[in-house]
Formats: sequence, C-alpha cells, structure tokens
Amino acid sequence: MPGGLEIDHEKPLGGTMPAYAEQVLISTGKGDWNSKIEDDTDGKLVRHLRSFIAPKGKYSNPFHNVMLTHSSFAPPERETSTSSAYLFPSFRYIPSISLEPAAVEDFVKAFVLPVEPPAVRGDFPTPDNIALRQPELQTLFRGVRDVEEIVVLICSHGSRDSRCGVLGPILKAEFEEKLEQHGIDTSGKSSERPRARVGLISHIGGHRWAGNVIIYLPPQSEHPLAGTGVWYGRVAPEHVEGIVRQTVLNGKIIENMFRGGIDQNRNILRL
Repeated sequence: MPGGLEIDHEKPLGGTMPAYAEQVLISTGKGDWNSKIEDDTDGKLVRHLRSFIAPKGKYSNPFHNVMLTHSSFAPPERETSTSSAYLFPSFRYIPSISLEPAAVEDFVKAFVLPVEPPAVRGDFPTPDNIALRQPELQTLFRGVRDVEEIVVLICSHGSRDSRCGVLGPILKAEFEEKLEQHGIDTSGKSSERPRARVGLISHIGGHRWAGNVIIYLPPQSEHPLAGTGVWYGRVAPEHVEGIVRQTVLNGKIIENMFRGGIDQNRNILRL
C-alpha cells in the first residue's frame, strides 16, 4: 500500500455500509475519475441528478437515499448527449438517457423515486409532499432491460484514495479469472453459461477498508441471495477465490468482511 495509507484491520466492518435505497451506476468506460465525479468530463448526468434528488433538490427525500456512482462499464453510445445507467437493487439497465434536464427529470420520475411512501415509525413526521415513482414514464426510454447477470463492483477511485486506486484493477482481474474458472462467463460472449460483469466504480465510502466490493446477485435465480447486494471490505486478491465459492456460488455471507447488504425491498441487511 502507498506509504501512510495502510488498511484498517481493527474496526469491525459490520454496519459500515451507508444506508441507501437505490444505486445509480453510470457507465463512463473509465476506471478513475475526478475526486468529485460531478466535475468529471462524464459528470453531466450526476450534476443533473443531484439537482433533483440532492438534499435541496426538487425531489429530495430523506427516507430514500440515492447513491450516484460512476463505473468503468462502457456506454453503448459514445455520444455526449446521452448516458446509460444500471439501477440496483432494482436490477434494471437503461442504455440511453438524454442529458437534457427535462429528460433526466423523466428518468428520475420513471425509475429512481420510491414506489410507495415511507413507513415511518414513532413520532417522526412523514412529509406531505413525497413524490412517488411514475412507471408509466418508463416507455419513454428505449432498450430498458432487467439485469439478469451477476454484477461485481470494485472501488478504484484513485483520485480520492490511492488504496482503492491500487487494489481496484488488481481485484477486477482476479474476479474475472476466478469467475471464469468456475464456469461463469465474464466476456459477454457466451449465451450458455451463467454471466457476470465485473466493473470498477467511484467512491462508495470506506477507503480505509480497501478493497471495497459490492456483489449484486440477480433476482431471477434460485440463488439463496437472489436479488441482494452484498458489500465486502478489506478484500485482498487472495480472498477472491473464497468470495466466488462462498457468496457467488453458494449464497453464504463471509462475516469478517461483510459491511452490509440490501435486498429488493430496500431492507438493509446486517449480521
């Protein structure tokens, strides 16, 4: 590790995953970005999204935290006027999102807003103006599909912290190798084998616990963790074989690396 930036092996990892209701994973085709992704050359969608869902945004909702993340997945169109994104734990992929503000607002209303009002406990007041999702607007977006492949995401945001910048690409190569060895296609070329995509992502919190990995397991299978996102920290290359065997193949959580998880009902998972 870079000098002075050691991995924290002391603090328990349980409960260190930030609570969220949706992760918007924006395709950029790059493995590192500006420290603030909204300042990146691909940051236009993030800037527009924040104008709608940030704390002072038009659709701000303290009960529905949306995580905005850049990824190394390449967008299908190399146009400056559109972007593409994955949504988890919705497990949807939207291949073409116009970067016009009105179109981004339609995207937010169609895919990102909560489906139903929050269930508030105790004396905490429920806001009267919570905006809800309008799924009928999804027809405005062409090529939308369900995500049926395993998705492995690894923080590589070196401009934020060099620990992730060093470990991210190494872990990506290791996951691709081990998944292939266990019969899971990572090339996107096989229609007969189970499929996985392994990508690098921007900051998700917890650089001191690098490598940080999120595994989204698709809901269409009989897998014990189907429809779940599992967060691991302190992942080193020698751990990847065990993660693939235990979590990806057998649906078991590795407790000493588990930061938290989320299911399709937006329940936060803790051990």
